[in-house]
Amino acid sequence: MRIFRNDKTFTQPIIWVTTIFLILLHLGAVAALFLFSWKALLATVLLWWISGSLGIGMCYHRLLTHRGYHTPKWVEYLLTVCGTLALEGGPIAWVATHRAHHQNADKEGDPHSPRDGGLWSHMGWVITGRAMHNVSNELMHFVPDLRHDRFHRWVSKWHWVPLGGLALLLFAIGGLPCVMWGIFLRTVIGLHATWLVNSATHMWGSRRFATRDDSRNCFWVAILTFGEGWHNNHHSHPQSARHGLAWYEIDLNWYGISVLRMLGLAWDVTVPNFRV
Repeated sequence: MRIFRNDKTFTQPIIWVTTIFLILLHLGAVAALFLFSWKALLATVLLWWISGSLGIGMCYHRLLTHRGYHTPKWVEYLLTVCGTLALEGGPIAWVATHRAHHQNADKEGDPHSPRDGGLWSHMGWVITGRAMHNVSNELMHFVPDLRHDRFHRWVSKWHWVPLGGLALLLFAIGGLPCVMWGIFLRTVIGLHATWLVNSATHMWGSRRFATRDDSRNCFWVAILTFGEGWHNNHHSHPQSARHGLAWYEIDLNWYGISVLRMLGLAWDVTVPNFRV
């Protein structure tokens, strides 16, 4: 598998606004390490779960992209706001990109396949403009459901507003350390965790199902992403709300969906009709 040689990242024009923003974000994450406080650490862990699990895994991915379950609209919208806190763009662009990935997984048309290079699949596709918030019109046909929803149109346009409000709240609660840890460090960790699903789980790990792509189950990515690393399981059964199919495959996002179902806030939950 190609990692850097002939990587598509080095043949595409760099979008400097996005690249400089990411560089500054990473510098802020490094600076956060020199501003430690226990309050900042606690806020970071809590927000990592809220943004990465409730927001990206449970909502952007399993609810909005694949409709693996249904919720009341107020729950869907609340979880969507949690997703914006990950700084991965609004739901329309995120979902369009991911649906395109599934339709063209590891072949022409896949926005981030490692067959175009490991760096490309991890973040090269972002810094060259194929980013979550810059999806071209050619992908808009993947999201007719979200495009006809007034709230999703609004939050996709103003997806940075909740994060800005969160930054002000963190500053009021714990000053600069909470902002640096809860925004900069937490966001960088979350971004790379999500990007590892695009890169690592198409290069390393085991394959339970003989899918037509390179998807793999990767334990350590699953831990970092609350269960999204069981990627071969997911590509074999994309609509399933459960990705960890065996008892030992930890899937915190599935546990969260199960809690919603027990509370009567999730229904039509799709799961494979077999056990591993």
